[in-house]
Amino acid sequence: MPSRKLIVDGKEIEADDGLTLLQACEMAGAEIPRFCYHERLSVAGNCRMCLVEWVGAPKPQASCALQVRDIFPNKDGTPAKINTKGQYVRKAREGVMEFLLINHPLDCPICDQGGECDLQDQAMGYGRAAFHRFNENKRAVEDKYMGPLVKTIMTRCIQCTRCVRFATEVAGVPDLGATGRGEDMEITTYLEKAFASELSGNVVDLCPVGALTSKPYAFNARPWELRKTESIDVMDAQGCNIRVDARGPAVLRVLPRLNEEINEEWISDKARHACDGLMRQRLDRPYVRKSGKLQPATWGEAFAVVAARVAETAPERMAAVVGDLAAAEEIKALKDLMTALGAAHLDCRQDGSKLVPGARPSYLFNATIAGVEAADAILLVGCNPRWEAPVLNARIRKAWLGGNLKIANIGPAVDLTYPVEQLGDALEGLANGSHAFAQTLKDAKRPMLILGPAALARRDGAAVLRMAAKIAADTGIIGPAGSAEEGGWNGFNVLHTAASRVAALDLGFVRGRDVAGIVDGAQKGEIDFLYLLGADEFDVGHLGRAFVVYQGSHGDAGAHNADVVLPGAAYTEKDGLYANFEGRVQRGRRATFPPGEAKEDWAILRALSDVLGKRLPYDTLEQLRAALVADAPHFARLGEAPVHSGADAAMWADVGSEGALEPGAAFGHAIADYYLTNPIARASVTMAECSRVFVAGAHKMAAE
Repeated sequence: MPSRKLIVDGKEIEADDGLTLLQACEMAGAEIPRFCYHERLSVAGNCRMCLVEWVGAPKPQASCALQVRDIFPNKDGTPAKINTKGQYVRKAREGVMEFLLINHPLDCPICDQGGECDLQDQAMGYGRAAFHRFNENKRAVEDKYMGPLVKTIMTRCIQCTRCVRFATEVAGVPDLGATGRGEDMEITTYLEKAFASELSGNVVDLCPVGALTSKPYAFNARPWELRKTESIDVMDAQGCNIRVDARGPAVLRVLPRLNEEINEEWISDKARHACDGLMRQRLDRPYVRKSGKLQPATWGEAFAVVAARVAETAPERMAAVVGDLAAAEEIKALKDLMTALGAAHLDCRQDGSKLVPGARPSYLFNATIAGVEAADAILLVGCNPRWEAPVLNARIRKAWLGGNLKIANIGPAVDLTYPVEQLGDALEGLANGSHAFAQTLKDAKRPMLILGPAALARRDGAAVLRMAAKIAADTGIIGPAGSAEEGGWNGFNVLHTAASRVAALDLGFVRGRDVAGIVDGAQKGEIDFLYLLGADEFDVGHLGRAFVVYQGSHGDAGAHNADVVLPGAAYTEKDGLYANFEGRVQRGRRATFPPGEAKEDWAILRALSDVLGKRLPYDTLEQLRAALVADAPHFARLGEAPVHSGADAAMWADVGSEGALEPGAAFGHAIADYYLTNPIARASVTMAECSRVFVAGAHKMAAE
């Protein structure tokens, strides 16, 4: 890209023509205040706080709305001079701040944005405290309804329009906009409806004042009271980077952390607001079923009951199932314990997915999340990324906005916030090349296929997987080996919804019967002992006379149907490794401690192994992680996306090799209710209200 030289505060720099003057000034080390400008949103130029001096220009310049290509050199050919400091610039910014504060209320003592407010911070630098020149009546604005997550105090609004641009451009839900002009301008949802997006909570982070705040977090705490812990989200399998803010034993809020390769700076509403479920319906002590009822017990009593039942059960009649929120450490510990006991049946696929351990590219999102932006054609198969991975869906929308991206969908039609060509259930037509979109994939330079959980959980899921692999091989979706930067490409992608799934497949937690087979065996009396590690998402109410041990954090379906309950830790209460659907391993950190007598999950399994006479060979988390890395060396490479192999025919030959497509079988939805997908979310009052408003349709627009 062409560039030109500028002199910023006496320092000469060379900046690309496509950069804004604000970005160029920051390259030179200047600090430019702003309210409306945001790196990931279009330029609005509303607030004028970013004024700088272009020496020779008749007036101060709004640096966010001016590009470097617009800054022409001086008449003598020397680079233009830009001043971001000095009395001229300071006076201009003080004037802007004075206008912004004319109508702004003195709400700082009661405002939830206090201590984190851009307006507070910049008023300290550019406010005129000595006197004020405006004695007219203050402007007051009625608060608006935006749903159960976003609280509005619109008198504080400075009309930066960040929220409007985010809703339209990133979320793809044009529910927010401005009405009126001048002093009468208001930000609103037009018809008093809820802001219907799975990313709506991000407008609270974007708001530079206290006009939009978190409704569930209202009046709970000040930021300086909170302990801040960097961790990983487990509400879906994307592995978004988060910060957990806690006070005492309670997690009060969850905020996003910047990670350009995974979530940029966005997180979903479930990741942000399900945290109130961490304090409700918790298991805080062991329970043993006596006379048909669960009774409190000591750890020793609970372990003794489990040991007695294990002693009288044949290994081929024992099974274990891993839930969707488990970390890699407890998966490894449970597998080692079940292997030592000789248990014949292990599974981690609660949804019935037909994926199997083996070649990692057969069950990973190979193109990587950032690689979505390089794609020029995407085929969705049995996939609803808006609910299954909302932040990934925003990345797909970003790619569509940025170029000539063609997207087609096989499965039910859903609003994904970008145009999609609906292909019905035309998987076979694509596989044999008879459908027009097959040619679109062949003509694309970087075609991509995203195989969703609804496709893999069908009875013929293995055949769907094989057919998808054939489409990928025939259309160039699986290209040469290596990373995208090296010219390689592998656009065959599997989208998971369970945070534990990839780690469990990496560790080979699939053996013998699958979950459906285990349930069937329990009903027929062929499975006598079942160990559930946080597994609640299958039919646990129909396990016949099988003895069930449930280890988990919440009193959900698994605990209600268990004979022994062992209280574990939630994801914010333990250190753990998680592999996202790319195969990228990340570390979650403990923000609080488990309640009552609950313990970290790996420690429970280690203690139980002693009682069972099958002592696991690690006493510390470090020793367990060493054993984990010995089994799967990539767990030592934190934060790295794997570089995938390309069109290796031998590797793909056996993918989904069993069975054939069922004639007339339709693709369904993997998620029935986005807000209630796991025990933590189901324990959350906030998620229950979101489900009522957005899924059950309890909210009605004013026009109705």
